[in-house]
Amino acid sequence: MSNRKPRVFATRHFPPDVESRLTANFDAVLNPEDRPFDGPALAKATEGCDAILCAAGDALNAATIGVLPSSIRMIATFSVGYEHVDVGAAAARNILVSNTPDVLTDATADITMLCLLGAARRAHEGTTMLRTHSWVGWSPTQLMGVHVTGKRLGILGMGRIGQAVADRARAFRMTIHYNNRSRLPPDLEKGAIFHADADEMLAHCDFLSINAPLTPATRKWVNAERIARLPRGAVVVNTARGGVVDDEALIAALKTGHLAAAGLDVFDGEPRIHQGYYTLENAFLLPHMGSATVETRNAMGFKALDNLEAYLLRGQTPPDLVRVSS
Repeated sequence: MSNRKPRVFATRHFPPDVESRLTANFDAVLNPEDRPFDGPALAKATEGCDAILCAAGDALNAATIGVLPSSIRMIATFSVGYEHVDVGAAAARNILVSNTPDVLTDATADITMLCLLGAARRAHEGTTMLRTHSWVGWSPTQLMGVHVTGKRLGILGMGRIGQAVADRARAFRMTIHYNNRSRLPPDLEKGAIFHADADEMLAHCDFLSINAPLTPATRKWVNAERIARLPRGAVVVNTARGGVVDDEALIAALKTGHLAAAGLDVFDGEPRIHQGYYTLENAFLLPHMGSATVETRNAMGFKALDNLEAYLLRGQTPPDLVRVSS
């Protein structure tokens, strides 16, 4: 019986503790320069490998998966979302796919509140004023923003992250409205108001937080028609996936003042984001850093390794196997 360690190709430069465990248990091919790979380059680089440890943004679409070496048996993504991996194409080649759920709930909920508060309280304008030496002192009408405490928060997608956002918002005495595929039981709902129709919820949202996954049904869900349903002066926050928002519609609403502000940590087509955001003072923007804590990124990496080790070292089903939708 061969004592060869399974070879795992890492598409990105991962946290040091994650790479240490990867190299200890596998024949690891690392990417210390963190250089991106397109489909053909990835196929060439993974010759002789048994698995791929990838991350959000890696284009493991059907075309790329179609040209991967026959030796590839598994793709473990360092993320909860897996829209960058064509799971159906992988299944057609008997390649398993796993993700990393449950470990970035708190970090993402924290960044949601940062985006909400930063947008509402005009943090971008304030920090810019200081860093450009433009601040001349306090004045009674300077940078008056939107009050948060006691307002209504609508949450699109009341999964683990949405529920964690709601818990944090309750500390600000916010009234929680939500839409979800199914209503939560009372012990998880905690008094939040359920709307079976997401469109109907919008009129009750002083703040709207997007915490839903990107699916065909949610792509560009925040469009001009739905933004118009929000109360004038509302604030939109997105820490889920950029594709849920129609950029043109959101930018237009921020320019007209129908929306007071937006707080965004994710963007459609990132890192090449819509140029219109850069000139908007009422857009509080972050570079997709929702899970960016040492503890969370390590936990994500360790969960990805748990899946790789289960399948490649012990012949078990990965605990976080992504199954093909029927």
